[in-house]
Amino acid sequence: MIVILKENYDKRQLEDLKAWLHSKNIHVHFSEGMHHTILGLVGDTSSVDPDLIRALEIVEDVKRIQEPYKKANRKFHGEDSVIHVGGVPIGGRHYQVIAGPCSIESEEQIVAIAQAVKEAGATILRGGAYKPRTSPYDFQGLKEEGLRLMLLAKEITGLPIVTEIMDASHLMLFEEVDMIQVGARNMQNFELLKTLGRVDKPILLKRGLANTLQELLMSAEYIMNEGNERVILCERGIRTFETATRNTLDVSAVPLLKELSHLPVIVDPSHGTGLAKLVPPMAMAATVAGADGVLVEVHNDPAHALCDGPQSITPEEFQVLSNQLVHLHTIAFKRGKFR
Repeated sequence: MIVILKENYDKRQLEDLKAWLHSKNIHVHFSEGMHHTILGLVGDTSSVDPDLIRALEIVEDVKRIQEPYKKANRKFHGEDSVIHVGGVPIGGRHYQVIAGPCSIESEEQIVAIAQAVKEAGATILRGGAYKPRTSPYDFQGLKEEGLRLMLLAKEITGLPIVTEIMDASHLMLFEEVDMIQVGARNMQNFELLKTLGRVDKPILLKRGLANTLQELLMSAEYIMNEGNERVILCERGIRTFETATRNTLDVSAVPLLKELSHLPVIVDPSHGTGLAKLVPPMAMAATVAGADGVLVEVHNDPAHALCDGPQSITPEEFQVLSNQLVHLHTIAFKRGKFR
C-alpha cells in the first residue's frame, strides 16, 4: 500500500500517522520526489482501512500495490534512484561505462587493462577474483590474490572497482571493494542476498540464466528488505533455444525494468552474446533502450585469456565503443527518449 501526501502537508500530522502505522507493525518507507511525497507501507496492511487514511487532511490518495516486490517498486519511489559507487553516480541521467577483464590473471595484466580502459573513458573497473565456472577443471580465479591485485589497480588508476562474491564467508575480504557483484548463478541465493542487505555497499545484481524480471526484482527485494537499498540491476542474457550466441540478450528488459522499478539498470553485452563482435552493437542497442550503463569485458590479449576470451574486446576496440556509447546516450536524452 502507498499513501500519497498532499503538497505542503503538516509535518506533525505526518508524525502522528507514522506513529499510528508503527503501532500496527507497519514499516513506513518515506520517499520525497520532485512532484509527490509517498509513504510506502510494508507489512500486513490487511488491518489498515484505506478509506480511513484517505480521509486524513494531509493525504491525497491511497493505493494498494499488487506486485509482491515493494521497495524495488516504482510506485513506492517515483523518481529514478541514483546509486553512488565510489563517488561515481549511476541512475537518473548518470550513465557509466564499466570495463575490465573477465578474470584477474596477473598484476601486469590487470594494471595494464585498468589504465587502458580509464584512458578510454571507463569510470568503474570490473574484474573477477572468484570465478564461478561450469567445469570444476576450468580456471576459477586467483581468489584472495586476485582481490589484492584488483585493489592495487584501484590505487594506481583511482577507478572504483566491482567484483563478484561467491560466498558470504568471503565478505571480510571485500571491505575495500566499492561495489559487490552477485552473479547470475547466485541471483536466488537468498541467504547471501540477505547478508548483503546488511552491508553498507552498492550491490550489482545480475539476472539469472533463466529467471523472469519479477524474480530479479524479488531478489533485489531480499537485499533491500534488510536495509541496503543501493541495488543496481543487470541484464546479462538468458538461456533460450538459440545456439548461435552464448545467451540471448534481452534488451526489452531495460525499458520494462525501468517501468517497474526505480533502481538503475545496466546491461552486460559480453555475457549476453558470448561473441566479441556482437558486444559493440548490443551495447549500443542497450544504451538507446535506456540503460544506465554497460558492463563490458576488455582484455589486452583475448586469444590467450584464461577466461571468456571469445567475448572480450581489446582496449583499442573499447576506445571506439566508449566514445560511441557516451554520444548515443547524450543524443537519446536530448530527444527525450528516456524517463
